[in-house]
Amino acid sequence: MTILNKREALVLFLGDIIAFSLALWVTLFVRSWAFPSLILLKSFLLPFSILFIVWVLVFFIAGLYEKHTSVLRSRITGIILNAHITNMVVAFLFFYFVPIFGIAPKTTLIIYLIISFGFIFYWRLYGINFFISKNREKAILVGAGHEMKELYEEVNNNNRYNFYFSSFVNVDNLEPFDFEKDVALKVMEEGIETIVIDVRHKKVEPILASFYNLIFSRVNFLEMGKVYEDIFDRIPLSTLKDGWFIENISISPKFVYDILKRIMDIIVAVILGIISLVIYPFVYVGLKIEDGKELFSIQDRVGENNKIVKILKFRTMAFANDGGKWKEEGIKNTVTKFGVFLRKTRIDELPQLWNVIRGDISLIGPRPEFFNAVEKYNEEIPYYNVRHLIKPGLSGWAQIYGEHPHHEENVSMTKNKLSYDLYYVKNRSFLLDLKIALRTVAQLLSQKGR
Repeated sequence: MTILNKREALVLFLGDIIAFSLALWVTLFVRSWAFPSLILLKSFLLPFSILFIVWVLVFFIAGLYEKHTSVLRSRITGIILNAHITNMVVAFLFFYFVPIFGIAPKTTLIIYLIISFGFIFYWRLYGINFFISKNREKAILVGAGHEMKELYEEVNNNNRYNFYFSSFVNVDNLEPFDFEKDVALKVMEEGIETIVIDVRHKKVEPILASFYNLIFSRVNFLEMGKVYEDIFDRIPLSTLKDGWFIENISISPKFVYDILKRIMDIIVAVILGIISLVIYPFVYVGLKIEDGKELFSIQDRVGENNKIVKILKFRTMAFANDGGKWKEEGIKNTVTKFGVFLRKTRIDELPQLWNVIRGDISLIGPRPEFFNAVEKYNEEIPYYNVRHLIKPGLSGWAQIYGEHPHHEENVSMTKNKLSYDLYYVKNRSFLLDLKIALRTVAQLLSQKGR
């Protein structure tokens, strides 16, 4: 049994291309109220093919090809609307400023944009449902904790998965555990085909032997942590034991990936760093006008292998370097008015490009924390230090999708962030880095996240 429809992203992509193409045909038909000739279609094919590629890239950056969890589905209408507005702007710029691909009359473009929005909107909200299997397999969930509840609700409230949980067994409430009543009878009476089980839970390990014979009844077993990771793209912290890290975490060199990553870091950071020099004088003047203090803030952060790295940023607070102790030892460090602007626009992060060139940090990786915060989190969050096995980054998986405290210590939010950081440490690759980079661009443009 597959957890997710692995072809969903491909189906969405092909459906988008068909919707864009069909909208073009309908537009040409509406313009003349006659079937468009092959010659006419060919004349529009090249410029619109280029446009379709750009539009698909916009959809990808907007997250429209990601797994449609319940959270994404609840926001899908707004995401489609914003993405298509962006595509409209791209289309106008493309056809107005690239004369060789100009459209005459421009009314054709306007009609096309309206029709294509209708096609995409219908396809994404309703058409995709024709490709979703209505025959979902039955499963039983065995485990405990809030992450088991989260998994149960996500799967059962979202018909995009190929199975649903007809029942669950909360091992924290089993006193005693009756295998025949709680599991075996349900398997036979309900035709259960799959059991998702948290094999690392301390209360599950003693009863694993009871499940052995179900293998001969052709019941499939899936590890709950793996299912959770596949659905949510993060690691469930409650299921982690030392053995998980031995099985899944490796810091051995990935030569091709490491070389490509470093080359991209240098190329992108040098280009952006040189371009950003134009902004430095304006930031200098702004800071001088407000309080006349220093331009940069040099912060000690914990980097790869717990080494301290000095991160360079434009100063946004009254005191340049407080070591992250915003509320301790009588320090009353506040963000300046100009600092608010620098943070909102992310301009304060630009000097870190020189840290990337130096090799202190990467473009992509877990965000480096202040030393004080790291000490606290190491004491209160198991396995927190694992995120320091790799080089930190300007942006990361947790910055895109997770919760993270804003300039304060917060154990709960940091646990959530760690679940994404561990996912990145385990699954890091050039393609994953590219996805994070593109999603970061989307967040920068929308001024979301931090």
